[in-house]
Amino acid sequence: MKSSIKYILIIALCTLSFCPLRAQLLYEVSGNSAKQKSYILAINRLVPMQFLDTIPNVFKCFGNCDKVITEFAMQDYEALAALRQAAVLPDSVKLSNFYTESEYEFIDNSLRINLGMGLDQLCRMKPSYLTEMFRTELMKQWLQYDEQQSMESFFELVAAERNMPVIGLDKIGETMYMLFDREPFHWQCQELMKVIQYPENEVKQERTIKAMYLDGRLSDIAYQVKGPDNTSSISFSDYKVYCQRNQQWVKRLKPYLTEGAAFITLNAIYLGGEEGLLEQLRAAGYRVRPVNRGLKLQLKN
Repeated sequence: MKSSIKYILIIALCTLSFCPLRAQLLYEVSGNSAKQKSYILAINRLVPMQFLDTIPNVFKCFGNCDKVITEFAMQDYEALAALRQAAVLPDSVKLSNFYTESEYEFIDNSLRINLGMGLDQLCRMKPSYLTEMFRTELMKQWLQYDEQQSMESFFELVAAERNMPVIGLDKIGETMYMLFDREPFHWQCQELMKVIQYPENEVKQERTIKAMYLDGRLSDIAYQVKGPDNTSSISFSDYKVYCQRNQQWVKRLKPYLTEGAAFITLNAIYLGGEEGLLEQLRAAGYRVRPVNRGLKLQLKN
């Protein structure tokens, strides 16, 4: 009897201790005349930097690289100043003209409660900027988002300390357009109202994407964003824009991938799916495969 129990326990421990690695978040890019390997790491801003310790070989791969490539270089302070200026409304546009009196008051109260500032302080900002501010505060309140502990800018900060170049794939004008001017102004106003009226949609979507990220399900993230059940502010139309931008990014990545030794960190939302950056790189002739393919991990209780 004791031997049978012992046998069952051994089998159970083996099953728990060694299992296929689910989280495929780190990819190797080679081929197509690349002189050295480069790497792409999927990131999620809601995930703390401590999670990086659970991704095998990520620091080793980073150590083999001599440059960091990201969507937008957050350490470019001149560019950040330009972005802040681009978020301001022209003097000829008044936010109050696009809402009824009751809608304007509702937005004002919601911003005061959640941001500690009302429209008397924020009415000169573009609606898309206010929407992102509000969404960020929701993530802090409901999903424990901590900007200081986020994995999002970790490797960019380390690169800056090591005097490694940090390269943004988007030009500053493109980033301004994507953030503040891509949608018509009246759509931005509607979206701000929608996010404030239905904050649970934003939280639910971000929670779902975060869970998928932690499981390494990049394709599922793509389907979640473009699927019919998505009622958040990041919609199918946004996803199609991301896919079009991926095509441009493949072209811009070419000289860095040819040279090799690039460590690329991008939001997971851009990478998976049939139109994601990984598949578009494969279509361009690169060999893209998980760094940790076939790896067995020892799980902790």
